Amino acid sequence: MTPTLVRQHPSRTGAAPRVDLRARARDWSEIQERMLVPLYEAVYERLDVGPATRLLGLGCGSGLALLMAASRGAAITGVDTSSDRLALARERLLPDERDTPTRTDTRIVRGSPAEAASADAAGYTVVTAFEPIGCLAGDAEGLGDLLAEALPLAGHGAAVVLAGWGPPERCATSTVLRVAAKLAEPLRGADAWRPAERDDLERVAERAGLRPDGSGRVACPFGYADADSAVRGLRSTGLFDPAITATDQVQVDKELAEALHPYQRADGTVWMPNVFRYLVARVP
Repeated sequence: MTPTLVRQHPSRTGAAPRVDLRARARDWSEIQERMLVPLYEAVYERLDVGPATRLLGLGCGSGLALLMAASRGAAITGVDTSSDRLALARERLLPDERDTPTRTDTRIVRGSPAEAASADAAGYTVVTAFEPIGCLAGDAEGLGDLLAEALPLAGHGAAVVLAGWGPPERCATSTVLRVAAKLAEPLRGADAWRPAERDDLERVAERAGLRPDGSGRVACPFGYADADSAVRGLRSTGLFDPAITATDQVQVDKELAEALHPYQRADGTVWMPNVFRYLVARVP
């Protein structure tokens, strides 16, 4: 797994914009997104995702999870609000069609799940929400809002997959996220970091009216070529935005690099073991 997760990336020393959304999306696509590949693989294997699957990916980002589903033969629709991440998803999934796709088995939609409804894409058999919750206060409520719009598009018995961070003691990255919480403390806002709780996913499913149908845990180590790549990758998640707002990016990057030091190996690579949970629930 190490060759997949740890890759060299060109340094961007001197790149100055405080919030460069395009660069952040690229960092997500090139560095961070692949860290959850074991989670995607475990879910697709469990649900036997294949040619009979019509999959709706909520918060699809730059489309890696969708690409993996498409490689198994699934018809896919991805929804996100980030135009920069979606542009990268289109490069991956619709390289010859750009912003005017004509294929009916692959759709990339900017906006809300409701906008993914169409005559040829109704009745999704699998709905995925792979962006892990259980890290920021209020993230469960945000996922609940997404599900409220998405579930009417799913057929009876469709599988809905929710993902979350594992217990803090099983996630080395939790120690780094505490740095973000400390720096963001002056804001005391709803986006502050909080430890994951055991029943986060079950509570979301219950509120959405879903029937739990099994769960699992997957090891997803975060591996980076060096500390610079680790800082850029973690920053691309958006989990450090409250800290950047409360202080500035220079301060956040400095303290983030210091927090990563215990996980840096002799060869300069950074390695943090993590465990993520997923819940499979069914549409009644």
